[in-house]
Amino acid sequence: TYSRWLSKSALVQKKIVILKMETNQCHDDRTALIFLGTGCSGAVPDFRCLLQPSDPPCHVCSQSISLLPHLNPNYRCNTSLLIDYCNKEEDGRHYYIIIDVGKSFREQVLRWFTFYKIPRLDSIILTHEHADAVHGLDEIRSLQPRGGCSTDPLPVFLSQFTMESISSKFPYLVEKKVKEVHRRVSLLDWTIIEENCDKPFTVSGLSFTPLPVMHGEDYIALGFLFGNKSKVAYISDVSRIPPSTEYAISKTGAGQLDLLILDTNIPRKRGPHPTHICFPEALEIIKKLSPKRALLTGMTHDFDHHEYNEILAEWSLREGIHVQLAHDGLRLPIEL
Repeated sequence: TYSRWLSKSALVQKKIVILKMETNQCHDDRTALIFLGTGCSGAVPDFRCLLQPSDPPCHVCSQSISLLPHLNPNYRCNTSLLIDYCNKEEDGRHYYIIIDVGKSFREQVLRWFTFYKIPRLDSIILTHEHADAVHGLDEIRSLQPRGGCSTDPLPVFLSQFTMESISSKFPYLVEKKVKEVHRRVSLLDWTIIEENCDKPFTVSGLSFTPLPVMHGEDYIALGFLFGNKSKVAYISDVSRIPPSTEYAISKTGAGQLDLLILDTNIPRKRGPHPTHICFPEALEIIKKLSPKRALLTGMTHDFDHHEYNEILAEWSLREGIHVQLAHDGLRLPIEL
């Protein structure tokens, strides 16, 4: 029956994921990428699948609550990446840079900051101003020492459009006269970055290049290119990649990527989406850009982690590019 199959499947997955987690949990002096979230804006499980279950019930959402989230690759928070950057050439210190702090940020801190012993944040980079990218900004105060004006503001890097949106939505986070704010709020230091591949900026000693992409035909979001020893491109919200950005991250353009982290919101069995690329489109983009390796992120509950990774394993062998779905809590050591 479905319940017996689910129980057996969960046990096997638990053993596999525990092994992965033990491998990942190696607190050394290397730089690493930590996937804090790999889900869509609504995250996984989907509320509707739990409150109004179908017959048969949604396999992915049912499975996502059958195990603890940190042992379950089908449990997905809002898309977010933490860069644990060890600057060996300078001071050997670890710098913690996060890309996006969405609605799931508090849960990600409780789950993954504690698991990987992340003591703080040093910088924030924002891709755009949607809720799944910025609604965790209020929670930053919980990471900052209680000290009012004596606390150093946390640097935030964002586009002018995102800055204007945040100023409208959360004016108390942008307020310069901190003494006039009568409650404790996140102390943030805002830096505007340009939506231009030719305008790199530096965060905690690491250089980033903005990668403007379309997130719907009337909306620009940012991806980012970073790393010298290894070139990494992170594009979490995209429906189309413009030629200038494509050139910056393609093997036939500015040079081959070591790792491409790419959005894939909609599965193979459903059609095109107005603001995200679907699974077949993601594979076509990977094929065209030809990175050495790719990890997919931003998945809905339509993606079963194990099923799609089997599909991707076959595709990878056929095309000669290693591609897999990422999962929450994945830690990837890398030289940047």
